[in-house]
Amino acid sequence: MSHVTTHVVDGVTLVEIDRPPANAMNVELLDELVENIERCAADPPNAVVLAGREGVFSAGVDLKEVPGYGPDEQRRMVTGINRMVLAGYGVRCPVIAAITGHAIAGGLVLALCADYRIASDAGRYGLTEIKVGVPYPQAALGVVRAELAPSAARQLALGSELIDADACVRLGVFDEVVAPDAVRGRALEVAGRMGAYPAEVYARTKLELRESALAAMRDAVRTEPLLAAWV
Repeated sequence: MSHVTTHVVDGVTLVEIDRPPANAMNVELLDELVENIERCAADPPNAVVLAGREGVFSAGVDLKEVPGYGPDEQRRMVTGINRMVLAGYGVRCPVIAAITGHAIAGGLVLALCADYRIASDAGRYGLTEIKVGVPYPQAALGVVRAELAPSAARQLALGSELIDADACVRLGVFDEVVAPDAVRGRALEVAGRMGAYPAEVYARTKLELRESALAAMRDAVRTEPLLAAWV
């Protein structure tokens, strides 16, 4: 059963994650998600919207399933998260996150890959990896470092607590907060506007903004220490 679907809405590629109940990431979901994002990266559409299911964007790593994985599956998880970030952060066209609800740990990391982030006012959000004892893969930590101000990264990553959407706007994590039933529509609206910009200029500017961060992430991933042991 597929948990990631891609279809075009008014010229925007909508990538939706739907793995009940919380869009928690296991190896199968990560494989599907990476495949869809890498396809967008290889052949960029006008714009991409990344969306979760009703009430939840993603709760991050599946902490019921993943701790029981053997070494090979654990390595697949680490590699999958790194690929997800590198592909998502490197897509040349506009990428809008429709954060339909809770975005926690790896779920918030995925949202940070987007160019513009619109969140539900009903969700809870945070980087809780430390609290649950899950180390960050290198690309995940890299996008946190690249996208958040040092004080925000310190509060979220080291504090390891959940906060509301308004607090995320104040910290620069999100750009807009809307009612839950307005998230997708608003994301598609923003994607349509940004997707109408001159594509080559957008892609060049985005690359210049992110090139050094992506290069640092790729270098770090080559010597990923978590491939030896993770959760």
